[in-house]
Amino acid sequence: MFVKSPLGMAIASLLIAPLCAQAEVEVSAELKNETAFFTKSGQVTGKPVGMLDNREHDAGDLMKFENSARIFINGDLGERSSWHVELRPVYDTEGVNGYQGHKSYTQNDYLREAYIDTKVSDWYLRLGKQQVVWGTADGIKLLDIINPTDFRELNQNAVEDARIPVWMVNAERNFDNGGNLQLIVSQAEENKYPGLDPNGDSGQPFIAKGVDTISGQVNGFYSIAPALSNVAATFNGAAMNGGFTGGVFNPAGLTPFGGLTVDGFASSSWNITTPGQLNPGAGAPDPSLTDPTNMPGFVLLNNFAQNGFTGQPGFPVGVVDPNGNYNTTNLLNVTGSNFGEVIWNPAGSTSAFEYMSNATFATFNSFTGFNPANPTGLGGIQTSWERDYSEKPNFGGRYRGSFDNGLNYSLNYFYHASANPIIDLSWRNAAGETLTVQRAPTINPAPGAFVPDASQDLTRAQARANHDLGSPTTILLHDAAGNYYGALDPTLMDGTPGAGAPTLHFTEKAERVHSFGTSFDYAVDAGSLPIVLRGEFLYDKGERQPVVDKYLLSIGDLTNALKMEEADYFKYVLGADVTIFTNLLVSAQFIQFRNLDYVDQPDTCGTQGGRTMDCSRYTADFATLHLSNGLNRAEKNKEFYSLFLSKPIGESQLGRVNNIIIYEEGGGYWDRIDAEYSLTDQWILTGELNLYWGDENTTFGQFENSSNIQVGMKYIIE
Repeated sequence: MFVKSPLGMAIASLLIAPLCAQAEVEVSAELKNETAFFTKSGQVTGKPVGMLDNREHDAGDLMKFENSARIFINGDLGERSSWHVELRPVYDTEGVNGYQGHKSYTQNDYLREAYIDTKVSDWYLRLGKQQVVWGTADGIKLLDIINPTDFRELNQNAVEDARIPVWMVNAERNFDNGGNLQLIVSQAEENKYPGLDPNGDSGQPFIAKGVDTISGQVNGFYSIAPALSNVAATFNGAAMNGGFTGGVFNPAGLTPFGGLTVDGFASSSWNITTPGQLNPGAGAPDPSLTDPTNMPGFVLLNNFAQNGFTGQPGFPVGVVDPNGNYNTTNLLNVTGSNFGEVIWNPAGSTSAFEYMSNATFATFNSFTGFNPANPTGLGGIQTSWERDYSEKPNFGGRYRGSFDNGLNYSLNYFYHASANPIIDLSWRNAAGETLTVQRAPTINPAPGAFVPDASQDLTRAQARANHDLGSPTTILLHDAAGNYYGALDPTLMDGTPGAGAPTLHFTEKAERVHSFGTSFDYAVDAGSLPIVLRGEFLYDKGERQPVVDKYLLSIGDLTNALKMEEADYFKYVLGADVTIFTNLLVSAQFIQFRNLDYVDQPDTCGTQGGRTMDCSRYTADFATLHLSNGLNRAEKNKEFYSLFLSKPIGESQLGRVNNIIIYEEGGGYWDRIDAEYSLTDQWILTGELNLYWGDENTTFGQFENSSNIQVGMKYIIE
């Protein structure tokens, strides 16, 4: 649909009648082909199959083959009004998740603009789908917050192409003193980030690690949570069939095992000489397996995680257990083929079970339920995704003025839904009710002696203090009526089924933000060189930051371990522009983002197997936090430096070459060189080289394998 908001529908209804009545129009068009190739061999974020899939693209492989048109249609409506429509049909053979062709409210939207310009008294009005520019910083959007951005190609596209037009009322008035007042009421629409959807968009070249951690098919919690619960179902079945009780049937399954943690199991050795029994063996783990009766716990954990009960005694011959992971998601750090090597290192976690080393086996009972389709009768939880965006419009205004000394300035205010979407996690039941997370103490920390206290819910501080005393905490889930969820009811421990398998629910939404901004520019003479000094400043009140609590993650409290919390930000850019050698524009910038509510609570804690792991609580870097890098910590004050060069070329200056390079604190770099040359009045040749390098856990460095070269051709029809 063209219009999805009440504001857009109202404006569109005003446009239809005059546009339909207009007979004389002017039409022009721009036809364009853009072809891009990878310049480096490697893998991009969000591997398409599984952990052991080492397939990668080669240098020279096609990244983009896009043919598009921009069709401009203009007409007059009497003496005081005119109208404009821009259509953009497009098709990219390499597009992912709808980006082959039309995709609403992205850079591939076929109705890009549609508005009327008119004047009422002293006010100039532009009504319709449009874009408004408030900021002009190089390579970054600061005050330019009216329209959202499509980051499908990160920052590679020209800003005017990546900017997403939305429906709005745009009113401006000029004053006798030279000042200008602009008032905006606009449709709320979010930025588009590749991969931020339940499909994960595997194959997109610019999926950020932070997005991959949410929805990636291998490393995303949206995929990992069901896989974790499938492993829990396998262990529940093993426990019920005597795997932890010497072969004696145990109807309580995992519920008595609030004293046994994942690391306690993984760090032990297990006697496996008797089929169906997992009695603890004597001695230290024996990774070489020279003793056939003794298996290291982390190897046994991986066998159950990857295969379920497939091939185990008593399991139907020829049947593949659907609870097996088969190296699809990142449950454990496995390298080589045929599960050749399993690495267990909670101190340097890179896989889901390593991050959850302090989770008890009784916790995993909460994460599963009965599944009649499975031969074992047990199955995992599900995940669900909901888009919950308010249709309330954004509004604000800007005043631009000048002082007598030549200093130009602006004052900006915008009250809006944040363009950066966030994800909230919650546990739900089949009816959609949000479940309560209970941190239940272990009455007796010895494995197999757990009795949950349904009346007691530990605070984080209490659970953390108990942990240091050797008493694990179990995560239970219950509804308002007191029904406990999971495979078995943990309050009875007699085999009574729980209230059902819970669902881990992902809610994508945006919070309301107050944005206060100002800008200035001032021309000074430095001898024969005119220099323009400029700056933009923005204070965002009510934004959100990702906060990771590694202790809560370690005990399996997923919805409280990964939260979006309120934070205020102060951002600014200071720049200087100078023209040298007649026509070479040089522009340098210093950029800083300051988090005024930065969270930094360092902590380490022990595991049941005697290891030490990170249990800190901190602000994570949304762009790069990932299972592979310890859920990367953000900088409190993040700095960027940029240099932009632009020069016309050719005898008649029919072309132009631009180069922007940005360095980010932490060691990430992006360099874009682009050129355009007019062969004739109609044919324009374009080219672009984008290079990313540096630390792989920086915003730019993570895209090193997405470096590319693009060539294109435009044809102008007038």
